[in-house]
Amino acid sequence: MRLVSYSDGTLDRLGVEHAAGGIWSSRSLGPGLPESMAALLAGGEEALAALRAAAVRAAAALLPGDVDPVTRLAPVPRPGKVVAIGLNYRDHAAELGLEIPAVPLMFAKFPTSVVGDGAPVRWDPALTEAVDLEVELAIVIGRTARGVSREQAFEHVLGYTCLNDVTARDLQFSDGQYVRSKSLDTFCPVGPAIVTADELPDPGDLAVRSWRNGEMMQDSRTSHLIFDVPFLISFCSQAFTLEPGDIIATGTPGGIGYFREPRISMRDGDVMSIEVEGIGRLTNPCREVPAGANV
Repeated sequence: MRLVSYSDGTLDRLGVEHAAGGIWSSRSLGPGLPESMAALLAGGEEALAALRAAAVRAAAALLPGDVDPVTRLAPVPRPGKVVAIGLNYRDHAAELGLEIPAVPLMFAKFPTSVVGDGAPVRWDPALTEAVDLEVELAIVIGRTARGVSREQAFEHVLGYTCLNDVTARDLQFSDGQYVRSKSLDTFCPVGPAIVTADELPDPGDLAVRSWRNGEMMQDSRTSHLIFDVPFLISFCSQAFTLEPGDIIATGTPGGIGYFREPRISMRDGDVMSIEVEGIGRLTNPCREVPAGANV
């Protein structure tokens, strides 16, 4: 399934994309189904199975979509935590002039940075003048994981989505660590949908690409990851509990704008797009907004 979250104007709701391109609200698929992503995650495998069965019935009946796709949010509107992995592609480490890490380099993006497809990425130009985009495959946890082995890792995955690890490079290097530069409000676009693990059983060789204003910036494959998906889940779970709805961003390949000649940074009016094969494209416009502006 392709799971989405959307706003009905008041509440976050759960939807399922269908093959014709429309979106069914979970409420339209039958009674007793989870009505939000939070409810689906709390309901576990039983809730997911019930939703999947209802979606199969709706597809057979050619039930039209009933949700305006413009209202979609990040698939997990407010994850408990976003765990990000740095330097997880060899070419990205090389363009930064850094050695290949012996273990995953982890940092966090605050949940308040999360936005969905189409939402503007905003920043104060007095705070940063070096905003960059980063395409990443993201893992969405569906079942609590603590101390799991690599062999058990996939049992804890709800599915996969796209994540743009937007970064203020000047803050990143002046701070000497990553959290502030990567956690500004709106600096974590996620979406457009979660593709459940049964429909994407092998995330180990997917194309990952990014564009600025239609010009390709990054073009790689997840087969070039240094630490792959099951390793990352197991590694994180040895240190802390992964809970349903948590997101792991698996790292970005080379080609980012800040390390090009000449250097490329995002500007007001630019459009960032990222894409992961089998999941879709996530697009967000850029807005430079002075602090305190009424927008």
